[in-house]
Amino acid sequence: MTEQQVKKLRVKTVKPKKRRGIRLGVGSLVLLIFCSFLIVIATFLQLDITHFIIPSKIFSGEPVTVNDFLYTYKYIPQVPAIMFITGLLGRRLGITSILLYIITGLFFIPVFALGGGWRYIFEFGFGYIAGYVIAAFVAGTMLKKGYSYKNTAKAVVVGVLTIHATGILYMMLLAFLKHMGWSFVGDWIVSQSGIKIIYDFVFSYLAVLVAKYARIILWLYL
Repeated sequence: MTEQQVKKLRVKTVKPKKRRGIRLGVGSLVLLIFCSFLIVIATFLQLDITHFIIPSKIFSGEPVTVNDFLYTYKYIPQVPAIMFITGLLGRRLGITSILLYIITGLFFIPVFALGGGWRYIFEFGFGYIAGYVIAAFVAGTMLKKGYSYKNTAKAVVVGVLTIHATGILYMMLLAFLKHMGWSFVGDWIVSQSGIKIIYDFVFSYLAVLVAKYARIILWLYL
């Protein structure tokens, strides 16, 4: 066999692709567990956000006071926590951290808002939890292109919409199976994905920006 034939044979030879597994160092493992615990904290954390509104009393002719122009919304920052974890850990480790939280809630410790256990999958709100995994995959994939302000905004919008869309569809499926009326469905959407989705967009965007710089700092030591 001539030297040229050997070179051609080397070119034609295709090396098998190595499967990329999830390799965790001690530091990365600790960070992964911490992020799972962060979701638990966000689940039971309530932020009282007061903002300006136009009271309906103005249009009905009823007397109004200063307090009528203020509204306090009780916000649970679970979605921003998910987006922060996705921005910090990336797609693969982010999903792993979220799955750790879900598995813990379903089989070990009641870390969900209304408890835990495998029967929790029949709760109307479980669709939002399932949506965390899908959102981490989609948003994490988009963030691979970089953390520019524009790309971050796109990833956040898609991620937040994915969570709410999954949650609503899951709720509607259970409502259909349990023969719930459309009034229940409408009230649920308003309470879980009404004004809340606006706060989710804002705080999730800020969370990913924080994750961008936290990622740089932490990866210097891990």
